[in-house]
Amino acid sequence: MLVFAFAIGFAWRWAAEHSVQNMQPPAREIVIVGADGKAILEGLATRERREPGEPTEYNIETESGEKLHMQLSARAPRQQGRDGARGVAYWLRPPFGFFWVLAAVGIAVTIGVFPIIRKLLQRLENLQRSVKRFGEGDLRVRVRAQGHDEVADLARQFNAAASRIETLVQSHKSLLANASHELRSPLTRIRMGMELMQDGTPSPASRAEILRNIAELDQLVDEILLASRLDSGASEVGTMETVDLLGLSAEECARVDADLSARTDGLNVTDLDVQGIAKLLRRAVRNLLENARRYSLGEVTLDLTRESNEVVIRVCDHGPGVPPEQRERIFEPFYRLPGASERSGGVGLGLALVRSIAQRHHGSVKCEDRLDGQSGACFVLRLPVSG
Repeated sequence: MLVFAFAIGFAWRWAAEHSVQNMQPPAREIVIVGADGKAILEGLATRERREPGEPTEYNIETESGEKLHMQLSARAPRQQGRDGARGVAYWLRPPFGFFWVLAAVGIAVTIGVFPIIRKLLQRLENLQRSVKRFGEGDLRVRVRAQGHDEVADLARQFNAAASRIETLVQSHKSLLANASHELRSPLTRIRMGMELMQDGTPSPASRAEILRNIAELDQLVDEILLASRLDSGASEVGTMETVDLLGLSAEECARVDADLSARTDGLNVTDLDVQGIAKLLRRAVRNLLENARRYSLGEVTLDLTRESNEVVIRVCDHGPGVPPEQRERIFEPFYRLPGASERSGGVGLGLALVRSIAQRHHGSVKCEDRLDGQSGACFVLRLPVSG
């Protein structure tokens, strides 16, 4: 502001002096009167421009046409006053002195900028209070983002981070609560089987039931750990490499006795390769096939094809199908369709893991009706091809 005021002051002073120098004083009528009151000389006088401190000169033209020249000596400098102070300098003289201009500019700038600064400070204070509340544990707090400046962008970034953290915390809480419930069921069945043993020797049926429940516990713990690592964005789940989806799908179809169909439409077999983490993609294909086998009343098919820049895995069954209103919820952790039994073999995490793995590979998964119109469901997993 000080530099701005200096610039304005110097520009103002230069403009005033320049305009004065370039302005030609107008001719003025002059009359010289004698002691008797009669006019001795009448005419028009024109003052010539001179620098300060030089004599003042006038050119006089009388009514008869005679031209005269009059010179006045330069004005003597002002004398000091009684207190020794000189006269007030031009740049201190109100209301156009430099300090007066500086004060006026400062006041005007302060009055004009204060509302803007105050509004900005209020937004920063709101952001500070929200961050403090968030740090104290209120994960639902958000900041009102208004405008397009840096403060608004910071508020939007805080809201996005807060939403992500709240989602992760809620997901982990839900995972813990559901895992506690799911772990309790096989443990209860194992305890009951142990209590029903006679003479400490289990019957073949009891032994088979205990082994089945132990396998279910092992699967549940494994899927809970994997879901937790995927939700937290862990990077140590595996390394990215070129994955042969055709060979992988053939191996997994052999495990569950499913039919494999690969359509390349004249493309090479390598055109079905994708860039990804092999063990995660294997888990996704396995979960889809096991889910289809669990609920299917007939054959299970896996159709592998290439569509544009994506490899599409379509797993279809001949089960009861999935109602349209439930086709999104079945991908939620620990969600089962109404009427599904806990003893059917699933723990409610298989499809949720498939979606997490698909998103990890920038792909997608969804549930559709069978293309041939028969009863059942098709799960379609889309993965971008390797670069």
